[in-house]
Amino acid sequence: MHSYKMMTQDELRTLQRELQAQYDDLKRMGLKLDMSRGKPAADQLALSMPMLDLVTSRDICLSEGGVDCRNYGELLGIPEMRKLFAELFGVRPEEVMVGSTSSLTLMFDAVARAMKNGVYGGSKPWGEQGTIKFLCPVPGYDRHFAITQHFGIEMVNIPMDDNGPDMDLVEELVASDASIKGIWCVPRFSNPEGTVYSDEVVCRFARLQPKADDFRIFWDNAYFVHTLADDAPELLNLMAEAEKAGTQDRVFLFSSTSKVTFPGGGISVLIMSEANMEHELKAITIQSMGGDKVNQLRHARFLKNAEGVRAHMARQADKLRPKFALVEEMLERELGGLDIAWWTHPKGGYFVGFHAMPGCAKRIYQLCKEAGVALTPAGATYPYGNDPEDSHIRLAPTYPPIDELRGALEVLCVCTRLAAVEKLLAD
Repeated sequence: MHSYKMMTQDELRTLQRELQAQYDDLKRMGLKLDMSRGKPAADQLALSMPMLDLVTSRDICLSEGGVDCRNYGELLGIPEMRKLFAELFGVRPEEVMVGSTSSLTLMFDAVARAMKNGVYGGSKPWGEQGTIKFLCPVPGYDRHFAITQHFGIEMVNIPMDDNGPDMDLVEELVASDASIKGIWCVPRFSNPEGTVYSDEVVCRFARLQPKADDFRIFWDNAYFVHTLADDAPELLNLMAEAEKAGTQDRVFLFSSTSKVTFPGGGISVLIMSEANMEHELKAITIQSMGGDKVNQLRHARFLKNAEGVRAHMARQADKLRPKFALVEEMLERELGGLDIAWWTHPKGGYFVGFHAMPGCAKRIYQLCKEAGVALTPAGATYPYGNDPEDSHIRLAPTYPPIDELRGALEVLCVCTRLAAVEKLLAD
């Protein structure tokens, strides 16, 4: 195959007719395929089913220290889970607060508390300071952008490369603008590109010198153990680097077991300095009497320790690896060499970043939708749903069975080729 951009108008028109016929055949199949969200598949969830048998009616449900997990209390989580998260992230148990099912809830609440009460070291609440801003590495996680938009926080795009966010721009902006209060980061196997922040980028985050005294790094380490390849790069410990620099109070680290055990019944975590912990607990103690400690006990008995988590995730990777390999194989076979798309090659996480010819992403999304394939909406990976190049689509290959994934990818490839030909003819 050769570049579409080198074809004549007559060749493009002939190709358009052929692709339109292929697309019409696919539409007539009445497909209903879903590649829109990064959800674990049923065979992944099955790996965690034994956890449900680890706390039974015969148990007295006591955690370390004799805490009855059926009752109120232990607002910060049972000791076993605080120790487990501390081991996984290289922090002290005293810096760990165990939450309920969703880390997204913890992020939303952290922003809400900052708007209402401010953060440790700040002069007054964010909500009393007029226009405030967040930096948003792009492409990024649509739910992060939804939180900031919900609170009326202005979002500023920060370009990404293979090392992470453009730190020259980040440093320049935070040093000069006190209205910038935070930045969203997915530092390992980023959503959606699969980027792992380099050691240099992590160190530069630790050494940031923001003009705002109430700036926070929202470090959403959602895919911390979600590796697919043996040579997947590790992530430098931001909390440790920040302590070296004396900036540990600027970091809120979030994660969860949502894609380790059950998304509908996992455990979230917020890791922060002890000074931040003391400040945040003033509101959290009003909000809650404690999380689901019975579920925490199940997780502690099932996962046991960091080594147990990694062994469990290796079994999950065995389920996922063929799906990511299929994405690579089909995209390369159907689109490679055409000069109309490129895509990322992640070594972990849940997504593949797909970059179509500029001006084509919305058309591809609509064509796929009409053919029965659900994708994440074009533009969703940018603040306000506005991809300035109309190019990016997040691919989520984890949930569908592999035969359905193959069908969805076939539709995507035909739609990508058709949209590119239409664009070239229109131009």
